[in-house]
Amino acid sequence: MESSTRRHFLATTIGAACLPLTSRLHAQDISLTRQDVALKASKLPFAMNAEMWFRSLPFADRIRAAADAGFTWVEFWPWRGKDLAAIETACKESGVKISQFTAWGFAPGMNDPRHHDAFEKEILASCKIANRLGAPMMTVVGGNDQPGMSSSEMHAHITTALKRVAPIAESHNVMLILEPMNVRVDHPGHCLYGSTDAVRICRDVGSSHVKINWDLYHMQISEGDLCGRLREGFDQVGYLQLADHPGRHEPGTGEIYYPRVLKEAWDLGYRGPVGLECSPADGEALAVERLVGLCDF
Repeated sequence: MESSTRRHFLATTIGAACLPLTSRLHAQDISLTRQDVALKASKLPFAMNAEMWFRSLPFADRIRAAADAGFTWVEFWPWRGKDLAAIETACKESGVKISQFTAWGFAPGMNDPRHHDAFEKEILASCKIANRLGAPMMTVVGGNDQPGMSSSEMHAHITTALKRVAPIAESHNVMLILEPMNVRVDHPGHCLYGSTDAVRICRDVGSSHVKINWDLYHMQISEGDLCGRLREGFDQVGYLQLADHPGRHEPGTGEIYYPRVLKEAWDLGYRGPVGLECSPADGEALAVERLVGLCDF
């Protein structure tokens, strides 16, 4: 279906299918509809990042808006400070599932052994929340640079920390996904960039419940060769996230040809949701339109 025809279809369908949604969305987004069968039929389902999409809505309503737009999964950042009961209700009402959330962020860093006790306690608490919400995975971040420590020392501390909590993750059947960042655009002063070190750390940990949050946006900026790197480290991929570059918007707005990259992931055996940790460039309606057909391979 050509884009202009599709826009007309979505705009006319929503009036009949999603009137409650139209009262919650900006005028630019009134073309969203949960009748978007094409998006729901995607080989690789997308997990809408509820921190970056539908920002004008209350958090729980973003989950409902995700369902109305055709998404079956959502992801978010820290669970602390959020109304978990409201999130549970929104997921139950909409049928949307939570793919992952952030259990441990940039600071305090697990790359400093002084924080390992706190890290263990927080992972235990977060695993209980993951079980409550039905989330199969949680992101953990290595941490920002520690004064006086080399990269190899910080990476060794990350490995130690992950080995320590791996039994907790295993006992709760929750996968911890370690996320490398990029230095040039978003995260200067962080301790873990690109796939090589992350793959080595996770292989050293040696747990089926400790893998990588393989954010293709960060990987593109840090190292490129997205398909080649995926092949080399696929045994440690726990979850895929994406955004186009430059801009960190949805696929189709930058330089990355995501149909080829996602086909590579599919051919390698990836069958999980793909996190949309990107901000819509021109509103959610057009962002959804750009996603349709991305996994037609």
